[in-house]
Amino acid sequence: MNADLSYLNISEYRNMYENLSPAQLVEFSIKRGEGILTNKGALAINTGKYTGRSPKDRFIVKQGSTTDKINWGKTNLPIDEKIFDKLYDSVIKYLKGKDIFVFNGFVGALKEYSMPIRVICENASQALFATQMFRRPNYDELGNFQPEFNVIAAPGFKARGKEDGINSEAFILINFDKKIILIGGTHYSGEIKKSVFSVMNFLLPQKGVMPMHCSANIGDDGKTALFFGLSGTGKTTLSADGRRKLIGDDEHGWCDKGVFNFEGGCYAKTIRLDSEKEHEIYEAIKFGTVLENVVLDKYRIPDYNDDRYTENTRAAYPIEYIGNVEKSGAGGNPKAVIFLTADAYGVMPPISKLSKEGAMYHFMSGYTSKVSGTERGITEPEATFSACFGEPFMLMNPIVYAKLLGERIDKYNTEVYLVNTGWIGGIYGVGKRIDLPYTRAMVRAALEGRLKDVKFTEHPVFKVMIPTECPGVPKEILNPRNLWKDKGAYDDKAEELAVKFYDNFKRFDGISEDIKDIAGAGPRVKSLSHM
Repeated sequence: MNADLSYLNISEYRNMYENLSPAQLVEFSIKRGEGILTNKGALAINTGKYTGRSPKDRFIVKQGSTTDKINWGKTNLPIDEKIFDKLYDSVIKYLKGKDIFVFNGFVGALKEYSMPIRVICENASQALFATQMFRRPNYDELGNFQPEFNVIAAPGFKARGKEDGINSEAFILINFDKKIILIGGTHYSGEIKKSVFSVMNFLLPQKGVMPMHCSANIGDDGKTALFFGLSGTGKTTLSADGRRKLIGDDEHGWCDKGVFNFEGGCYAKTIRLDSEKEHEIYEAIKFGTVLENVVLDKYRIPDYNDDRYTENTRAAYPIEYIGNVEKSGAGGNPKAVIFLTADAYGVMPPISKLSKEGAMYHFMSGYTSKVSGTERGITEPEATFSACFGEPFMLMNPIVYAKLLGERIDKYNTEVYLVNTGWIGGIYGVGKRIDLPYTRAMVRAALEGRLKDVKFTEHPVFKVMIPTECPGVPKEILNPRNLWKDKGAYDDKAEELAVKFYDNFKRFDGISEDIKDIAGAGPRVKSLSHM
């Protein structure tokens, strides 16, 4: 029996298809002209104009439950409830007479923090995306299913921009009082995933749980590890370690019981996907996988090197398509946390240990570099900062999440390491990128506790602690200054990056009494020493 959607004012639809199997949804998608099958059976779709998130079109309804808790600004845009209501009514009218596809499921692997969600889609392919990305219910759970949050995705409905009180034809509106996410004008499925993630990032801290944009895995010894990092830092590659089971690829919570995955699937980037280096992802792109904006040849073989539609080509598949996974989606309290940065300035150590305050500082900074080729217009290294390694999805002030991290470091005696997967021996274009086998060796040494008895020295600028040795890694590469021919040039470049850290962190001034202690763990800036 189909769900009663009258509580959402959804009625007069043509047909409702609820919790169909992936095979059924693939069939509907093909019949409706939403996509075609690749040579290995994945459903290839093209999302049209929108091939990635549209951050300027994501709004949060300003109401009693959100006014004093949301970190309002360019990332979290406010919208009046009247504007939401008008657009909502328009979307509901638009859906009349149409087939709709409904997914009922959960976000969160731990029952006590699991959120039941209902995703109502205009497109069968987006219902397939939700089915593969979120956690599926069993038969008993479907019997009396009551969603805590609802997502309505109507990509074919285009708004009128300013006339409707928003910025364009696309919109992603989050209403916490009505517990609705309303998406229109964009076929990009990632908006469904990230908006639900944003909701969890707002609700969980109020329950004492730390939500995280990170990967997680677990070793045979039962020890859990977390990997934070922005795009291009190697988060997916390093967390997918054949010696350890993957808990989840992207979104997790950390409570007193330990770490738990929000999702039931992976949403992996596929641009320049290598069948050998990223074998598990490559093999996961098969029947049931949703492949977005990937170019196919006449035999429907994907060309992962072709970026004519976008650099942001994606594959969405259930986590069980990866062989070495932790099926429970959960692990214990982490003994090690890895922050990843791809430093194109060539000055950050390949691995360093952070104090609690240092961990909070680098967590709030969320530093990495963009280099030429990653975005149009970038011709030389450019520092970029994203608080909590996921600022677009963190609705509360970064200090809220940083404090949760600090509490957990204290409570569980967790060690935090900063790992540079970028350049050594010079800036991008002069030095070279750190060899992946060395990075893997450093990460494994940190996770396996083999750095506990090693001596550390403090970096004179960044104040991080550099190990004097690391198993499987040449000693001379551990201190980045050693590898620069011109030591003065290294010092100048380190100062330049330190200033960028300082300038970025100034935006947090005055938000908390603790901020001075955290800021004190940041780099020493010689040019500002007089201040």
